[in-house]
Amino acid sequence: MPKRVIQGTVIKKAGDKSATVQVVRQVMHPKYHKFVKRFKNYIIHDENNQVNVGDEVKAIECRPLSKRKSFNLVEVVKQGASV
Repeated sequence: MPKRVIQGTVIKKAGDKSATVQVVRQVMHPKYHKFVKRFKNYIIHDENNQVNVGDEVKAIECRPLSKRKSFNLVEVVKQGASV
């Protein structure tokens, strides 16, 4: 079974070697037939602490590393705005 790959924006740098990524998808509303955004947050494992808030990242599914962490960082697609 192929592993899932997610791409999203880092919204929180939570603890050591962890980050929260928000993935946005668009679905059509069943009644109004308008596209609406749906959000889901994933906690990813960042071994080298290389991501910052605002970065666009890609992560791949792995074995469960903790209760809610099941994705490993693959690459930083785009650097966020540095503050």
